[in-house]
Amino acid sequence: MTATTTPPSTPPGTSSPYAGLKAPTTARRLLTAPTTGPLVALLLACAFFSFSTDQFLTGGNFSLIVQQVMVVGTLAIGQTLIILTAGIDLSCGAVMAFGSIMIAKMAAEGSLPPLVAIAVGIGVCGAFGLLNGLLVQKIPLPPFIVTLGMLNVAFALTHIYSEEQTVTNLPGPLTALGQTFPLGRTDITYGSLVTIALFLLLAYALSNTGWGRHVYAVGNSPEAARLNGIRTSRLTVGVYTVAGLLYGIAALLLISRTGVGDPQAGQTDNLDSITAVVLGGTSLFGGRGSVLGTFIGVLIVGVFRNGLQLMGVASIYQTLITGVLVILAVTVDQISRKKAR
Repeated sequence: MTATTTPPSTPPGTSSPYAGLKAPTTARRLLTAPTTGPLVALLLACAFFSFSTDQFLTGGNFSLIVQQVMVVGTLAIGQTLIILTAGIDLSCGAVMAFGSIMIAKMAAEGSLPPLVAIAVGIGVCGAFGLLNGLLVQKIPLPPFIVTLGMLNVAFALTHIYSEEQTVTNLPGPLTALGQTFPLGRTDITYGSLVTIALFLLLAYALSNTGWGRHVYAVGNSPEAARLNGIRTSRLTVGVYTVAGLLYGIAALLLISRTGVGDPQAGQTDNLDSITAVVLGGTSLFGGRGSVLGTFIGVLIVGVFRNGLQLMGVASIYQTLITGVLVILAVTVDQISRKKAR
């Protein structure tokens, strides 16, 4: 006969050590979520600019905001993945610019069919990401140094390959994502839908797949992740490669928005992407954050720049305010990390 055991019970007259603990309520979880602060900031900014200018609160203006941030937003998705692993990528804007020049020049000159040129350009951007990941993991080198060097490499290659010339007369497939369709009284670009779809796809991957859980684990503690059987090196290289492919998609979105291949493009987009990630609540120390938060951060940047422009504020003050917001966001992150210890 097999003996049965019963779980230990609390002795009479004594209370359970867990009796005073309560499960967090839904409201408490929402208030403490990393995306709550950025979302409140976004709503407050929208409310402020709605009262400051009559042109802000219109469907056409909101569509314009999304169009203005779709390129940086796509870069920021890749940046989020890298920062979640406690890395950083300073080369994203330059890699995107090189990809856009490659796509535009190969297609415009007829050396490759447009769709093949797009595939090659995205693949080259992915190769940059792969090389970044291998240098970070296999040598290893600090991500800051690797991507700073790669920024200069991609920047130089862009100007060498383009011969300092803007590429025009692009075939239709390269600018197709810049076309619009009506949604009510508002025109929406296909490129905006691509960016939103990428945010949703990567948000799902991070939240609902083993790969996403491993990304967070590596960001929290690479050594603990390795001891738990996660192939940290392969995962990190894969993250940088996926980010590079996203930069290639951003290159196509850039071409579709501007209608040209511009060798001067993307020079500050690396900083803008980091700004969006930080404003969205992702920790620069890795392991904490979300793609949804980055989407909110991208919109915060877009709303502030659009609203200040409608108010007639000079662009230099827009840059000043964005810088202050970044410092505040990093300060809040640092304070919350200290409280969590």
